[in-house]
Amino acid sequence: MAGDIKSTSSLAKGIMYFIVIIFTVLALYPIYWLIIQSFKTTQEYMTTSKLALPKNWYTRNYPWAWINGKFTLLFINSVFYTAITVFFIIILSFMAGFAFAKLPSKLTPWLHGSFIIGILLTLQSILVPLFLMINAINLYNTRLGVLIPYIGLGLPMSVYLASAYMKSIPESILESARMDGAVYFRIFLSIIMPMSAPVAATVAIISTTGVWNEFVVINILVSDDRLKSLPIGINRFSGALAADYGKQFSALVIGMVPMVVFYIIFRKQITKGVSAGAVKG
Repeated sequence: MAGDIKSTSSLAKGIMYFIVIIFTVLALYPIYWLIIQSFKTTQEYMTTSKLALPKNWYTRNYPWAWINGKFTLLFINSVFYTAITVFFIIILSFMAGFAFAKLPSKLTPWLHGSFIIGILLTLQSILVPLFLMINAINLYNTRLGVLIPYIGLGLPMSVYLASAYMKSIPESILESARMDGAVYFRIFLSIIMPMSAPVAATVAIISTTGVWNEFVVINILVSDDRLKSLPIGINRFSGALAADYGKQFSALVIGMVPMVVFYIIFRKQITKGVSAGAVKG
């Protein structure tokens, strides 16, 4: 009987490993394929097997794509938009989450519900009114006109995660702090924020990937090339340069690398943050 259980357990473990390997290959192969194609000339790409390695590793695609795509400026803009947006989303969502979770009032359910409704709205449904509002307050073609929608669009999910997590923080901790004379702002900075670090990581991860890869909003709200972000520059290679596959693939790799590096550096925090957000949320 014990032998049957052990063999069944080994079989189940083997099936799980097989499934994990299959999913890993399916996830990594497109990245591998993209990188390989970026080192081919367009002529080699068109005349050889799409699965074959480059006969001659052509490295000039990358500097050409970087220079002609004006990626230096676009990269700086993407870093700026991402950093500012993530900072304000974390601060504002945690302040709102603290109020919803630990400062109840008659208006709390209604206010909290108004934030949650934002999760249900699709981006396409608000693009036209968003453009009209930004244009009406003279923020079209400005950095602020991009940052405000980015922050606003990121708040609903972030407020939901923050408030759900903070509800699990024991009231006794806050009561002890209030008995020691701490005001709510001090409690928020010294107790709530440090204890909410795991869900802060979750919010930062979601916001960073969302803003870095965002294309539609900034494409509508900005026409000045000096204010655009990296996805806009990559999209240029699908237009007049679409036939130059080597340079197009190189541009895609350039846009992908920062997120890969972000994951490699913060993989432990990402795992802990997502796990904490899933359990507490």
